[in-house]
Amino acid sequence: MTVLDAPGLLRAVGLLADGPVVWGRPVRARGSGVFVVELAPAPATAPIELTRIGKWVERLPGLRIDGRPATSRAVAARLAAFWIPSTTVLYVGSSTGSVAARVAAIDRTILGDRRPHAGGHWLKTIAGLERARLWWAATDAVEEYEDALFGAFAEAVPAVDRERLHDPSTVMPWANLRTTGGERKGHGLSGYLVAEDAAAAPPPPRVVDVPPGAAEGATGLPPSRAAGGTTRRAPRPVTGAAATPRRRPTRTPSQTPARPEPVYLSAGGIERLRAEHRDLTEVRRPEVIGRIKAAKELGDLKENADYTAAREEQSFLEGRIATIETLLRDATLIEAPGAAADGRIDLGSRVSVEEASAPGDVTVYELVGTAEADPGAGRISNASPVGRALVGRRVGETVAVRTPRGEVEYRIVAVE
Repeated sequence: MTVLDAPGLLRAVGLLADGPVVWGRPVRARGSGVFVVELAPAPATAPIELTRIGKWVERLPGLRIDGRPATSRAVAARLAAFWIPSTTVLYVGSSTGSVAARVAAIDRTILGDRRPHAGGHWLKTIAGLERARLWWAATDAVEEYEDALFGAFAEAVPAVDRERLHDPSTVMPWANLRTTGGERKGHGLSGYLVAEDAAAAPPPPRVVDVPPGAAEGATGLPPSRAAGGTTRRAPRPVTGAAATPRRRPTRTPSQTPARPEPVYLSAGGIERLRAEHRDLTEVRRPEVIGRIKAAKELGDLKENADYTAAREEQSFLEGRIATIETLLRDATLIEAPGAAADGRIDLGSRVSVEEASAPGDVTVYELVGTAEADPGAGRISNASPVGRALVGRRVGETVAVRTPRGEVEYRIVAVE
């Protein structure tokens, strides 16, 4: 059986291979290009180091396989199920800046970290990575050649090896998790990278100044950090003497510790996000991938408007999919009743208000977390100007909100 190696893969797409260098040594490739990591001779089974997997699982207790808590042996077995013994190629990568810098960033990244670069992180699980070799080829058409490398690799894998894979429908080098065209390896792992850090949330004031042009209740998606996906009751407003602000020592930004900002979602909000995620992953993503494949068949990708438009749409889709997955993973379900036991407004409340200057003109707001706020649909964030003013108040009270058109007073008519 002929073994597909890195130089042969590069030649298959018309590139002249440069190198090799041993993994971890400096790479003499300062410009843009593609690169291939290989381990020769090709082992018959994946040389996975179980102790490294154990440290990975211990560091990230939220790591899951097919939605279930992961064990070291289960993770090792899943990674081994993608090993292809008929090739020495482990990973295909690229850089539009510097190949040397990209390879160095991958080498410095600790297993489970997102930075400096999480691409190829499966490489960190194998024993003997120090014997791996790296080949590269300089090119300005980075995206086109990387895509061609994935295609040539998939075509060269024998049917017998393809059928043994855990996901035989998407064939790519062992340490690659997605192709240039957006096709993803069905490995079933989740929570395998550390969560992003979030900035501390400011304390909610009662009266808020709104910048000119900002809509009442408008807000964006917040940065978030994993909150464990737990179900909790929404936080209760502080009242009485305990609500009196106290003077605290002034801290510089470097002295202020960053705290994760919780992501609150209602049951309806979670279902809406899940429905959007299904549409993006099951309908729109395959459509875009199909358009990319069809555009590639037309020839030169540099002058291919259809290809460029499809890739731009794909970039938007993947960004939105990643945002939704982060929100669903980090979400804390709003389980509180519409109003607190003492009748105060809280997250999840449906509040009817009328402007003091226009009695009888009632507007209904649903108080939700920032992630599902939609003022046009009547859902306002608890962090929005109106939302901040309403939290903790009761029926009959009046609140004031400063807006570009002046201070507006709202009287609370009903709370559900």
